[in-house]
Amino acid sequence: SPASPPKTHSSFKSDIFEVREVEFADTKEQIVKGGRDLFPLLPKAFEGIKEVGVIGWGSQAPAQAQNLRDSLNEAGCDIKVRIGLREGSSSFEEAREVGFSEDADTLGEMFDVIKKSDLVMLLISDAAQAALYKEVFAAMKPGATLGLSHGFLLGYLDSIGEKFPEDMDVIAVCPKGMGPSVRRLYEQGKEVNGAGINASFAVHQDKSGKATELALGWGVALGSPFMFETTLTSEYCSDIYGERGILLGAVHGIVESLYRRYQRQGMSPEKAFIESCESITGNIVKIISTQGIKAVYDGLSGDDKE
Repeated sequence: SPASPPKTHSSFKSDIFEVREVEFADTKEQIVKGGRDLFPLLPKAFEGIKEVGVIGWGSQAPAQAQNLRDSLNEAGCDIKVRIGLREGSSSFEEAREVGFSEDADTLGEMFDVIKKSDLVMLLISDAAQAALYKEVFAAMKPGATLGLSHGFLLGYLDSIGEKFPEDMDVIAVCPKGMGPSVRRLYEQGKEVNGAGINASFAVHQDKSGKATELALGWGVALGSPFMFETTLTSEYCSDIYGERGILLGAVHGIVESLYRRYQRQGMSPEKAFIESCESITGNIVKIISTQGIKAVYDGLSGDDKE
């Protein structure tokens, strides 16, 4: 019988950027292909945005703020990019070193910056977002857009039965790399068009009807070679599993704990190593991949659970 036609994973439209369809395995994916040749389209994508506030100075904020500033300047956009930091932050000096300053009104206290911004890029830590979201929402001016690079805040609001204010656009652009690489490859892209870090984007609330265009413009301005659609929910779930499970060492910890347990039960170090590694690469990973991690626990006997 003939093969089934590929499934379309996402569907979005843009009146500014070309939306292309690509095929991965048996799935069609819609993308926008970035590049510095698209910078002339940024004024239209950022239409109505006069001031952008980049809040925070962690991994992503320095790179995104500098990339956005440089791209908008190159595109001839009359848009001010400001950095907002908590009062007394040691990061003020780092921001000054890359060209942001109080004298130029591109560096200030975070809530002062939020109040002035048409696009608030909230790039502070997860813990800070959970602690300050009410004050951030209250400080945002009517019609401003909330921009995120991680879906954690949605997960937190869902967990406590709250939501984003309904009168604002909520978008996300999530580079698939650490901040320093977002900046480094952007600068490389000045010589090699298209160099950069790919990014997913999400439109969680579109009150204005222009949220998709702004999200895509943000991604282009960051230097992303490819942008693909996701949701805030999918983004934070994949981030939590990927970052906590792999980058922050959960899988390593599981292997090491099994290795020590097997030795306590009398196995040789060599046998314990094989058994612990095969537990991850063999049966356990197959169950997690197809049924989820809870199925591993459900499949254990009473003694094993203890």
